[in-house]
Amino acid sequence: MVILGLLLIVLGAVAIVAAIGTAEGTGVQLLGTDISPVALFFIGLGAGVAILWGFGLTKWGTKRTIRQRRESKKLSELSEKLEEREAERREERREEDDGRSV
Repeated sequence: MVILGLLLIVLGAVAIVAAIGTAEGTGVQLLGTDISPVALFFIGLGAGVAILWGFGLTKWGTKRTIRQRRESKKLSELSEKLEEREAERREERREEDDGRSV
């Protein structure tokens, strides 16, 4: 999601820069193609929406990744505690078995 978000941001920014950089005089051009002012407006609107979606997807993807890392870390810690407890129980059983056999 982060990659898709960044891609949308870049595409929107490229569209805006292309529109601003190629505009000359009273005629409206986008990358050398004549377009109407209304079309240029909608291209700008679409570029802005793409940038906003990009930021939103990037933020959502980052939060999701952080949450997954925290959960993974927590599960690892719990797994280590469980292994330690099982080792303690095995040691207690050996001590009990050794005490009975004597």
